[in-house]
Amino acid sequence: MKTRISLILLLNIAGLALFMSWFVPANHGFWFLLDSGIFHFFNQGIPASHAYVWFLAITNNRAFDGCSLLAMGCLMLSFWRKEAPQGRRKIVIIGLVMLLAAVIVNQLAQHLMPVKHASPSLFFPDAYRVSDVLHISTKDASKDSFPGDHGMMLLIFSSFMWRYFGRKAFALALIISMVFAFPRVMIGAHWFTDIVVGSLTAVLIGIPWILLTPLSDKTIALFDRHLPGGSNKNQTNY
Repeated sequence: MKTRISLILLLNIAGLALFMSWFVPANHGFWFLLDSGIFHFFNQGIPASHAYVWFLAITNNRAFDGCSLLAMGCLMLSFWRKEAPQGRRKIVIIGLVMLLAAVIVNQLAQHLMPVKHASPSLFFPDAYRVSDVLHISTKDASKDSFPGDHGMMLLIFSSFMWRYFGRKAFALALIISMVFAFPRVMIGAHWFTDIVVGSLTAVLIGIPWILLTPLSDKTIALFDRHLPGGSNKNQTNY
């Protein structure tokens, strides 16, 4: 992949504009109205339905996060099964590079974004919390919810699926992202904008420099040469 600097800068500008549209206005402008409306829409159902409370508790349990990893793994496995041994090795390495990129982008976003705020379940004094109704392990609050790290990881996964597996895989990855990221919003552990502004901004600014330059391909080739089972003599071109 040659460096597509014009597209990279366009995506960076879009990410910066998205962030500034939320960060600059007093009290976040229309974004707060949207955030508040979405939170209260889902939060008002907690005292009304015990089944709904259980649904929120289960979909925000750490075990459900494991299901998101399983879903991502299954999507990659569907491509892995079609490949010869060298192609399968490449897919495994793509997964490793994706994890490395996710950790780096997430850490940079957490430290460089000048924002720290509590989740809506802690911000609104009249908020209902699932943990007050069911005493089981579930994530329904966060003292620092911006940007949404869970949503960021899912969006990075989607980006890698687009880059290496095509548009259909990208569409399926986006569906997985929505299914597993939105329960955090429904339960009140994240604001809607923690994901659609915070997570998306980090991805629009950070990931293009990885996927729209030779960086990801070169890192994959580097891993291929030095991980066990690879060729130390010939560099694989991706």
